[in-house]
Amino acid sequence: MSELPPPNIAPQNDGSGVVPEAAREAPEPAPITEQEVGEYREQDRYLPIANVSRIMKAAVPPTAKISKEAKECVQECVSEFISFITSESAEKCQMEKRKTIGGEDILYAMVTLGFDMYAETLKIHLAKLRQHQSTAASNAKSGEALDPQAEE
Repeated sequence: MSELPPPNIAPQNDGSGVVPEAAREAPEPAPITEQEVGEYREQDRYLPIANVSRIMKAAVPPTAKISKEAKECVQECVSEFISFITSESAEKCQMEKRKTIGGEDILYAMVTLGFDMYAETLKIHLAKLRQHQSTAASNAKSGEALDPQAEE
């Protein structure tokens, strides 16, 4: 039987205000190796080709044709771009000890990585989305109060 390392137990606050050195820094997760990356299937790493194709078709005239190679190229590029932005956002959240990536984290990552021009447009869309969500939520609440069948 192999000997397991002792479990990493969070330090308890004993009221002294002293935090053990080991507890100050969380261990870095082991980086993903190329072999582990290779174990993922291509369809697990990329956005669905049908979604990419639909977006591409909307951007060109109806009579235009898009080759399979072009769709696959864009599929890889947009998937990599999303991973790039998400990775930067996740790093920010990790530093701030948060587990959820929010819209502001994405905007921050885009500015940090040099996509300022796109970040400004996305900031406007994020504000509109939040306004729409709050309007829809308030309409749903007032609709529930006015709907006599909701009480049944």
